[in-house]
Amino acid sequence: MNLIANFAVLASRRTIFDVPVCDLGWDDALVFINELASLPVGQTVISFVNAHNMLMTLRDGEYRDILLQNLVLPDGIGLNVASQIAHGAPFPANLNGTDFVPAFLTYMENPRRVGLIGGRREVVEKAAANLRKHAPWHEFVVVSDGYFDKENPAELIDEVGRQKLDILIIGMGTPLQEKWAHHHIRADHARLVLTVGALFDFISGAVPRAPETVRVMRMEWAYRLLQEPARLWRRYVLGIPVFLFYVMQYRFNRRERILSQVGSNVPLPLPQEQNEAAH
Repeated sequence: MNLIANFAVLASRRTIFDVPVCDLGWDDALVFINELASLPVGQTVISFVNAHNMLMTLRDGEYRDILLQNLVLPDGIGLNVASQIAHGAPFPANLNGTDFVPAFLTYMENPRRVGLIGGRREVVEKAAANLRKHAPWHEFVVVSDGYFDKENPAELIDEVGRQKLDILIIGMGTPLQEKWAHHHIRADHARLVLTVGALFDFISGAVPRAPETVRVMRMEWAYRLLQEPARLWRRYVLGIPVFLFYVMQYRFNRRERILSQVGSNVPLPLPQEQNEAAH
């Protein structure tokens, strides 16, 4: 982890499951990340994390360790509820990637070379075309779709290096995209890396967004559930209560875990580790 990413993590003030999550409002986040993208050295990887992603950190140690090195932005009402329970106030803004990335590209006045990786070929090509209309002063390059050899991506990594990118946007789904970026994307590939999940689907129009009124009400998750019930019902119908249970557990065990860490100088245990230790 470089000094820039380290500073970004330390600047975050609120933890969810002991993962620091950025607590900036929209304007401050745009200014801060634009400054990170403008630095001549280092690299910052940004992850947009919702309640489902946070649950993943409890069973996927590698993913959790990677997020600890990234700048994590809060996505969705679940993180707001968790912040309210754990810290007494919601996050200042819902910095979901679908809204934040286009806004950030508009905010950046200096032209940048932006690479895209992920999704189906026709989807990522259409996403790039729409981004060119949205922010024509930037140069958008489709480096690859998401159907490449994940085990041996040497050819793609060489192509990333040849493209001389300022920003790399990776949309391959969580936690694959975070792990892949961590293992393969170097600081000389791009100063700023954005891991964006299904962003290309939304920007291309392949998947419709919820109406603006629904988004303002922070109910886009319900709209998506109605659109894709077979795929998403476990995530929302089962996942939300489980997430809230662990949030409450962390809230009430926080003092005990902090005292335990101070006394033993060992990493904080995850909830399942606590349960296993009790048997």
